Amino acid sequence: MPQTIASPVHFELIIKKSRFIACVQPMPDRAGAQQLVASLRAEHPGAAHVCWALLAGGQSAAVDDGEPSGTAGRPMLDVLRHQDLEGVLATVVRYFGGVKLGAGGLVRAYTDSVAQALLQAQKIPIIKLQHLRCTAPYALEGMVRRELDAAGARLDEVRHGDEVQFDFSLPVPDAAPLRTRLDNAGHGRIAWPGIE
Repeated sequence: MPQTIASPVHFELIIKKSRFIACVQPMPDRAGAQQLVASLRAEHPGAAHVCWALLAGGQSAAVDDGEPSGTAGRPMLDVLRHQDLEGVLATVVRYFGGVKLGAGGLVRAYTDSVAQALLQAQKIPIIKLQHLRCTAPYALEGMVRRELDAAGARLDEVRHGDEVQFDFSLPVPDAAPLRTRLDNAGHGRIAWPGIE
């Protein structure tokens, strides 16, 4: 199940005098990631590199920022993918310590700094919601409300007209069983506008 993280987490790693300052944080899109990376560059003008990886659906990215191709951004992105994360930005600010690490050393440094930060992160499952609408006679309003409450559905809106219209949301796997329960309890008097 895909997860995101609750809040930003930082970790610092020093390898052969090079300083790797990692941060993993929730980030929904590339535009936000690019703004944050720009602010990191401004905060760390003496840094040699500000590498980053974003896992956010079709807006994912892996940026080496001057490190040898494939030694920073891609390994960081692989760590995010391996942990089944979504909507997460990993950044690593590197201050060069004067000793070259080689391609393998760089991959390990960027991978380890992001992985260590993620060990401290609080992960939250991403639950996809389904939005539904049903109508019921006034006599069934209480029953519908009880069923929605028992299913843990979020009641988004209730409108009173000729009948009572309920707009609600709940996790996708719970939608079909709830609909079946409401249909059975309502003896065919509950309608689902827009649903075949």
